[in-house]
This record gives sequence, C-alpha cells and structure tokens, in this order.
Amino acid sequence: MRVMRAGLEHLDVLVPLFDGYRQFYQQPSNLEGAREFLSERLERGESVIFLALSDSAEGLGFTQLYPSFSSVSMRRLWILNDLFVAPMARKLGVGQALMERARAFALESGAKGLTLQTAVDNLPAQSLYESLGWRRETEFYTYNLDF
Repeated sequence: MRVMRAGLEHLDVLVPLFDGYRQFYQQPSNLEGAREFLSERLERGESVIFLALSDSAEGLGFTQLYPSFSSVSMRRLWILNDLFVAPMARKLGVGQALMERARAFALESGAKGLTLQTAVDNLPAQSLYESLGWRRETEFYTYNLDF
C-alpha cells in the first residue's frame, strides 16, 4: 500500500471512494456530484486529499483535510473532515496509514494541529483515533446552524 496526495489525475479512483463515504452517512449515491465536488476542491486548492492505493493501484481509502485557523494561537489548523476505508480494505491498517499521513502533513505545514468530529456511535473510528493519541474534547460544546 502507498499513500499519496491526490490530484485531479486521481479522480477516477477517488470518486467511488468518496461516493462510498457519503453512502456510509446515509446519502444517496451520486457519482457525478462527487466528481464535481472533488474537482472543485482540488482545482481551487480548497482541500488536501490523501489517497491510499494498493500495489495494483486500487483505491483503498482516502482522507480529506480542510484548512482553518486558530485565532488564539494565530496558527493554521487542519480539519480532518473525511476519512473512509473501502469495506474490503478495513482492518488492514489503511485508516491508520491515512491518519499518520495527515498528521505528517499538518506538521510539515507548520499547523497547530488537526481536529475532527465523528458520530457518537462510530466506535471503530473512535478506537482508531484514540489509539493514535487523539483526545476527545471535554471543554467545549459544538453547535451547528443548518440551512
């Protein structure tokens, strides 16, 4: 397995993984929409995507980071917004490899750190994050205003 920074040339491998990620969160399949969304993020430099590939170049998983900033520390912060491992590649270390690459990238970019949110009932993901040294937030509440 290798983990690489994805570019527009990787869309054919990335789109089905992204679509699978959205379906995991109860969204209908939309390959065309996924391609458009990812193309825009990559073309505009609005996100950083790391892609895990098998030795035969099969897509195993991806993670997508969005830039943010910490006003208190006056430093960049990366939001690890998406992490997905294809069902056939789970329990093979793909998620860990993607998380470690995201961590390395955050360090390389001089960021304050990484932040993420996950579903309360996503216990496998929570176990992975905690095994890699992530701490669950206990000091702040998250609020949303949806439109």
